Amino acid sequence: MVDLHSHTTASDGQHRPAELIAIAAQAGVTHLAVTDHDTVAGLAEAAAAAQAHQIDLVPGIELSAFVNGREVHILGHFIDPSDAQLANLSQMFRIERHQRMERMIEKMNQLGVPVTMAQVLALAGEAHLGRPHLARALIEQRICTTVKEAFDRFLANGRPAFVDRNRIAGEKAIEMIRNAGGTATVAHPGVSRVNDLELKALRDAGLAGLEVFHSDHKPAIQQKYLAVARDLDLVPTAGSDFHGEQITPGRRLGMISMEMADFEKLRRRARSAG
Repeated sequence: MVDLHSHTTASDGQHRPAELIAIAAQAGVTHLAVTDHDTVAGLAEAAAAAQAHQIDLVPGIELSAFVNGREVHILGHFIDPSDAQLANLSQMFRIERHQRMERMIEKMNQLGVPVTMAQVLALAGEAHLGRPHLARALIEQRICTTVKEAFDRFLANGRPAFVDRNRIAGEKAIEMIRNAGGTATVAHPGVSRVNDLELKALRDAGLAGLEVFHSDHKPAIQQKYLAVARDLDLVPTAGSDFHGEQITPGRRLGMISMEMADFEKLRRRARSAG
């Protein structure tokens, strides 16, 4: 069973890397990618745990990029976690995420919601800050009951506490992943609504895969993007996008899988890119 999209406490996941690996093993996952948002900080712990549980760990990352003004997430698989360019980008994003969180909290306070940076940091620990951390703080204060409600009311794009991000182009994200020895895949295209022409341009920039099978993709969406992947010679990948039972209650590790032949094809593309 292959799951190429998961998150830990290094970004906005619920479980530490070692805990995530143990859950994956219990679920029958044999090949797992840890793809935290804009950081590789959890990969060392995940690698040690994966060896103990005999799981084939795919070192990964999920970069927040933009295509024609819309946020599109780019997954990197088979990357070198020690790559200096990725490390520099990760540090830049850490600073930017902290500043962004301060501005979102300021907006929440202006709305009369008494959430503080200290409360969010207590929940996040050493993780790269993200909106789910603020959502969890709102749940703890009983202002919201779920992460989805927090996003719908306050944190989603266009909502009163939303703050935009610094932007890197999709092509730049692909270039950085390839320079780190990895393959680049567009995550959950049905969610970001990336179109065929945009995917073709990203393919021409070095995109290797398309996350056809995702927890939020209904069968019709899967079939649509499977056809696109075949047409553009992109490897169709699969990922649960698991963050943890409390954060994404509808998602489970291993609930989505992909063909081993496609997994090996993606691995070969990483080797050929390197």
